[in-house]
Amino acid sequence: MGSQGLVKPHSPALNLVMRLVDAGLIALTHFIAVRAMGETWRDMHTTATVLAVTIQHFVAQWLGLYSAWRGRKITPETARVFLSWVITSGVLLMFAFVSKRSADYSRAITILWGGSAVTAIAIWRAGLRLFLREMRKRGRNTRTVAIAGLTELGERVGRTIGTEPELGMRVVGYYDDRVPQRCHPIPEELGPYEGQLDVLVERARKGEVDIIYIALPLRAEPRINELVRKLADTTASVYMAADFDAFDLLRARWGSLGDVPVVSIHETPFYGVDGWLKRAEDIVVGSMILGLISLPMLFIALGVKLSSRGPVFFRQRRYGLNGEVIHVLKFRSMKVMEDGAKVTQATKNDDRITPFGRFIRRTSLDELPQFIHVVTGQMSIVGPRPHAVAHNEEYRKRIQGYMLRHKVKPGITGWAQVNGWRGETDTLEKMEKRIEHDLEYIRNWALLWDIKIIFLTVFGSKVRRNAY
Repeated sequence: MGSQGLVKPHSPALNLVMRLVDAGLIALTHFIAVRAMGETWRDMHTTATVLAVTIQHFVAQWLGLYSAWRGRKITPETARVFLSWVITSGVLLMFAFVSKRSADYSRAITILWGGSAVTAIAIWRAGLRLFLREMRKRGRNTRTVAIAGLTELGERVGRTIGTEPELGMRVVGYYDDRVPQRCHPIPEELGPYEGQLDVLVERARKGEVDIIYIALPLRAEPRINELVRKLADTTASVYMAADFDAFDLLRARWGSLGDVPVVSIHETPFYGVDGWLKRAEDIVVGSMILGLISLPMLFIALGVKLSSRGPVFFRQRRYGLNGEVIHVLKFRSMKVMEDGAKVTQATKNDDRITPFGRFIRRTSLDELPQFIHVVTGQMSIVGPRPHAVAHNEEYRKRIQGYMLRHKVKPGITGWAQVNGWRGETDTLEKMEKRIEHDLEYIRNWALLWDIKIIFLTVFGSKVRRNAY
């Protein structure tokens, strides 16, 4: 009962092919760019290609683009492909500047090469994934899986494998030492019960099982240790399927404290590469938007000044990253500027709102000055909307996990806002739905999701619901 198919994600042959094709695409796109611009291939182009291939190889290795990805989503890999080329391009430009050869290279060729190279690599990798996924759906390139533990967690593992054939896994059986009365019943369609744990160990020794997921309760530590010790005498890949859902995880990840392994329960998603991607998005997109809105902001400022007495801008204390107080800037839209222990939310037909203020609030134009906070790093374009300090102190006592939204920078727009959960929260349920969407965003963040939210903010219909 071995694995079917010739290719496995940890195969050295597949890994080598991926590296060679990446390198080949970089060279090919450079050659095409040179010829498309009517130039002749010269030694300096060869030098640039060799440097690019070498740098990209090490950067991609560092970003994990050549590690096993069975079961992983394609979106994060695509983002890392683009990040690897951004870093590679930066290093190439630095080399050209230091060597005083930057003037020798055509900007048009460089731009065309960079854009086509990263696009080609992203498309080829996506195509490879889709090809292997289709093979696995047809029963090829699969790996046999055994699950240790007749538990609810074991059922979840089996159900995930059964409903996602593109993972290329096939459950061959469940194993448990406990009497049936103490075990969780597993539906027959998810896999058969094959015996006790010693039977699993014996099958693993014979090479009949590729992957073993241990889904025993955490309190069964002695049994888990004994099983892991016995499985060390096999070549099966062993994974511990720990059930941490009871802890309301926020971007859980494994790490270490010295030589002590730890798992995060509440953590920000923006560490390492993801943090760089998020910050690069804010700087690039935020700067572009700030440049585009600078003139409209001038007219809005004039409108605020001429339509009512008071300052143009309104600054209010709000909680930012890690609960630190920041002063958020907005165009003044009301006759009052509350920022004390009690802040009354704006309501429909609120007589505190000026006529011009009603227009800029309805269109969210009052939020435009916050792009300054985005570029300077206090806020992000996409993230949980910051609340007044007084509201934070009220709701953190009433809603479980409320403060977890401050594990990331606050945003100008967010997942809650594009789903219509903005404006007055006159019931606790409305604020709970807003927090629910904020935490969903933090748990499942992806660069393309940010782009989707930005698009829905501009063109979506729900974003203007309850805006007054």
